[in-house]
Amino acid sequence: MRLHRLEITAFGPFSGTEEIDFDALSDAGLFLIQGQTGAGKTSVLDAVCFALYGQVPGVRNAIKNLRSDHAAAHQAPRVVLETTIRGRRFRVTRSPAWDRPKKRGTGTTTEHASVILEELGPGGWIGLTNRLDEAGDLINRLLGMTAAQFCQVAMLPQGEFASFLRAGADERRKVLERLFATEVFTQVEKWLADRRAATRREAADLRSAAESIADRIAEAAGAHRPGQTLIPEPRQGEPAEEPLDDIEILPAWAAELAGHHEAVLTANETLLDEASAAYDSAKTALDQGRALAERQHRHAEALRRRAALEERAEERSRLTARLDAAARADRVIALIHQVRERAEHAKLTHREAGEARARVASLVTPGAAEDVLAKAERERRDDLAALEARRGTADRLRRITSELDRLVAEHDRLEPEEARLAATLDELPGLLDEQRTQLDEARVMVAGRSGVEAALQQAARRLDAAQRRDQVTARLTQAEEALRDAIDLAQQARGRFQDLRQARLEGMAAALAEDLTPGEPCRVCGSTDHPAPATSLVVIPGEEDEERAHSAYEEAQARREEASGLVESLRAERDAALELSGEADTTSLSADVAEAQETLAVIDARLTEVERMERLVHQAAQELERVRDRRDEVARVLTANRTRHSELSAEQARLRAELDEARGDDPTLEARIERLGREADALADAVRRLQAADRAAEELAAARARAKQTAADEGFATPDEVTAAALEDEDQATLRDRIRRFDNEEAAVKEILADRDLTAASAQPAPDLPALETALSSAEVTRTAVASATDRARQRRARLTDLRAELITRVKSWRPAAERHAITARLAGLTSGQHTANRLSMRLSAYVLAARLEQVVAAANERLARMSAGRYALLHTIDKAAGDRRGGSGGLGLRVVDAWTGQERDPVTLSGGESFITSLALALGLADVVTAEAGGTEINTLFVDEGFGTLDEETLDEVMDVLDALRDGGRAVGIVSHVAELRTRIPAQLRVSKQRTGSTAAVTV
Repeated sequence: MRLHRLEITAFGPFSGTEEIDFDALSDAGLFLIQGQTGAGKTSVLDAVCFALYGQVPGVRNAIKNLRSDHAAAHQAPRVVLETTIRGRRFRVTRSPAWDRPKKRGTGTTTEHASVILEELGPGGWIGLTNRLDEAGDLINRLLGMTAAQFCQVAMLPQGEFASFLRAGADERRKVLERLFATEVFTQVEKWLADRRAATRREAADLRSAAESIADRIAEAAGAHRPGQTLIPEPRQGEPAEEPLDDIEILPAWAAELAGHHEAVLTANETLLDEASAAYDSAKTALDQGRALAERQHRHAEALRRRAALEERAEERSRLTARLDAAARADRVIALIHQVRERAEHAKLTHREAGEARARVASLVTPGAAEDVLAKAERERRDDLAALEARRGTADRLRRITSELDRLVAEHDRLEPEEARLAATLDELPGLLDEQRTQLDEARVMVAGRSGVEAALQQAARRLDAAQRRDQVTARLTQAEEALRDAIDLAQQARGRFQDLRQARLEGMAAALAEDLTPGEPCRVCGSTDHPAPATSLVVIPGEEDEERAHSAYEEAQARREEASGLVESLRAERDAALELSGEADTTSLSADVAEAQETLAVIDARLTEVERMERLVHQAAQELERVRDRRDEVARVLTANRTRHSELSAEQARLRAELDEARGDDPTLEARIERLGREADALADAVRRLQAADRAAEELAAARARAKQTAADEGFATPDEVTAAALEDEDQATLRDRIRRFDNEEAAVKEILADRDLTAASAQPAPDLPALETALSSAEVTRTAVASATDRARQRRARLTDLRAELITRVKSWRPAAERHAITARLAGLTSGQHTANRLSMRLSAYVLAARLEQVVAAANERLARMSAGRYALLHTIDKAAGDRRGGSGGLGLRVVDAWTGQERDPVTLSGGESFITSLALALGLADVVTAEAGGTEINTLFVDEGFGTLDEETLDEVMDVLDALRDGGRAVGIVSHVAELRTRIPAQLRVSKQRTGSTAAVTV
């Protein structure tokens, strides 16, 4: 990935629009981003990261407001980045969310974040997407790394790596987990741990279920279950114990118990048969005695009840007479109540009739008869019918008056409009002719635009090809030089590797002799005598030296092949560009493009004028037609208006005369209709109430006659006798129940005394029931005891049979679960570092991170050796660090080896400058590993952020040499610092200046 251009508007400390030409800075290879503290040097890096990923690095991403506080209120924040990724040039335009002032009223409204992703094609920029998620997915796929990985690889944050160098295991693990995709290994650990717990629970549950069945068998048989051992809970940090096998003996033990209880059941069943026969004999004797005693008691009780009925005969007769009188009163009492109701109703209707006659006294002669009142009502109804016909006349008059008012208003509005339209028609035709003449002249001028546009496109294509040709030619020269260097380096590395191997082979005998000990056998020949061991006067290379030389040779060969491929690719690209552009230089081609552009601009300006004039001509013609149509319409409406006004005025005068005659002395027609309606309603009400009073009097007389006749028919002389004899329904029901009980009792006594069995039983002697009950109770106790013992034996046998079958099933289910748990526990212990087979006692995820850290340390030491003049080297240890609070997750330790003392040191003992170069080497090594992990995406523009102020001059030279070496392969390195010495060392600079109104940026090359 290479950066080309960055445009920042109202972002961070930049209040205006700042444009940064990274192409100019990258041509120098090494450039400096310098400025005062707080000017916005790091904000430039934030803008790059935000353009690509929509977020800024580190903790600054927690600040949601990225818009500059110095910018104008309506200025929208925006970042535009042009970059090349995997050979494709993109332009990303991204804006963060911000609150802008409302266009109407006061206050603000939120503008959401937006993005536009474009790609440069043959015809210019082509839009790919404006969706945030699609743009993020595309950039992630092209770069092959997340935002955190990109910031770590491309921006090398020194402060973070100084902390990473000195951090404990937990903090170091968090950084590595964020950069390397180790989630799958952590998920494997968790899955196996969960699976171990699940299989253990499954095996324990199945074992507990089998033992529970065995416990129930023991409880049912009154025995003890053999073995009481469960799967023990594992202690913290220890693997789970394997389950014991005592569960296997339970089925045989259950079978033995079942056989014993089968014999017990057979003996109990024999005893139960004997006890049941004795009980049945005693029960038969007691039943016969109780039946005789019961018949004797029933006969004696019937004699007593008959005597009691004879004593209450008079009471029974009195109840019968009272109930008969109440029944006769029921047939009369309703008529008496009806008479009273009719009397009340007659009184009420008579009073209401008098009140109604008083209300109409002013309308007819006082005391007028019913027919007079009815006649007066009919007269008023007839008048109302005649007046109702006049309502339509009144409605018509109101509509005429409203329409006349509308006609007058419309006439007043249309007369001025008619005059204005006539004036407009006098001016428009001449104006339209003039515009058409100008349009024809302009059309002649723009007829040749297509030819000029084709010439411009051809010139632009040739210029673009010539520029690519020149750029590729320059890059090709550098690539060929780099290829020659890579070939030399590869040959040198191959020669060193072969020399080391030969030296090691030649000194092999001396190396073996160094390990010989007097009296101990030789590893080659086995002899304990070593008369003349070989010696060597030179240092013998070790196996590690040979392996490092071989790795260096392979790396040099890989760089040679990569450089060769780049040269071939650039040659093909140069030939393609040369074919299109020819040998013409870019200056002449640029002049051709500029001339064609100028001509096209003049034509385009005139073309715009033609389009505007066509719209004006069309609008003028439409306006002329519209004015003519409107003038004709207004004249037609005014003529119709005057005719309609004359007709309606005559009809209005006629209708007013008719309505004045109809209303008479009343103020309005409606008032007269309302008065006559009230009078007719009052007269009708008086007639109805007089008729109701007459009907009520007639109904009262009829009711009195019926009540008197019915009372005489039932034997009552007066209404008071009827009232006294009447009883409520509940009281009558009570009397009927008492009489019915007398009848039922008499019938029951007669039935019992007529039974011959009872009469015969009364003549026999009474049975001895207590003796019979004692004999039965003794037999029942014996039978119950034997039956209970037999039932218990039978239930025990059935329960043992069921439990045996269930126990066998449970044991069969337990066996495969126990085997699965054993396998899962071993795997979980291995991945968690808690099994003895895991000799490193290291988690799987920690092991993977340790391997990544080992790669990082190897890459870092290549640069650290150069920056520290060979004194320091990082050492990766697999020992559990002091800060590692998680068991089984060591392997992330870092030590510093000091070649001057030969001792290992803790990174915290390094000085400020030593910590800087060590952390810088670590950052560069991690960038290499992360890049390879992400798929090898090449990062051609790197940034190193701060830390140079802690270095002395000699160390600074070494660090600058290492950074300068990063430019191999065409990479550009930007250093973010305000150290004054770097300004003289690095001529290519991006200067960031801060002011009260906001920061600015300027490129100096």
